[in-house]
Amino acid sequence: MSPYRDRRAGLATQHGKQRAVVAPFRRILGIEVVTPPGLDTDALGTFSGEVERRGTPLEVCLAKARLGMTASGLPFGLANEGSFGPHPLVPFIPGGVEIMTFVDDENGLVISESLIAEKTNYGHREARSLNDIEDWLPLVGFPSHALIVRPKSPDRTEPAEKGLIGRERLEAAIARAAGRSEDGLALVEPDMRAHLNPTRMGSIRKLAIRLARRLATPCPICVAPGWGQTGTVKGLPCEDCTTPTGLIQFRVFRCTSCGHSEEKPRPDGLQMASSQYCPECNP
Repeated sequence: MSPYRDRRAGLATQHGKQRAVVAPFRRILGIEVVTPPGLDTDALGTFSGEVERRGTPLEVCLAKARLGMTASGLPFGLANEGSFGPHPLVPFIPGGVEIMTFVDDENGLVISESLIAEKTNYGHREARSLNDIEDWLPLVGFPSHALIVRPKSPDRTEPAEKGLIGRERLEAAIARAAGRSEDGLALVEPDMRAHLNPTRMGSIRKLAIRLARRLATPCPICVAPGWGQTGTVKGLPCEDCTTPTGLIQFRVFRCTSCGHSEEKPRPDGLQMASSQYCPECNP
């Protein structure tokens, strides 16, 4: 039975993330996730750059969770933080990393899970008018996904118009931003705030399910919640010469409470690496 059944946790969000988080946590853990009103999570950093994010995404995620706990007066807190840019594994395409952290002050636990967002509409275009980006708009999901428009500026300090959905609003925003820009160009990009980005909300839902399932898994030694994969060990041996390669050989599972850890084989059962990955056979 879940140790969190019939308890409450504070979710720190001002961008509607409860729509992705409440149901998985209730169904898997029996915990009720509540959202304290009036939280200003933008004070910890904004996607559009007006407020710089201070610290790593994991540090900011933990600070958010603590913010929600303070506001709700609850011993359990939950928060999410996302980062977007080049894909972490395939640099030539856009990607994102979502982090979600659960804080349990009753048991002294801080448990985080992450997810690489393979599907994202992150990107940007420069435009003098709406006509310049007509072919790009369907690719980023407009109008179901909102956009941000600002004058083109290398330091991103120019004020931005956010949450743009309708074509008339977007067209007018581009005209205003281009008129304020030295080179007559507006910078148009997706609004990555979760409540205005259904694609990102889907990634957050997947991550919420992953974290809830981990919290529902007890440590095999001390039975504390949160047993799960925390890392990997590389070195899968070459099939021709057995030299260790850069491919993953084991997954590392660890308990946040007692520190017990185990190495488990790859889920695909692969025990040897192709020689194409070998630093000796294919230097």
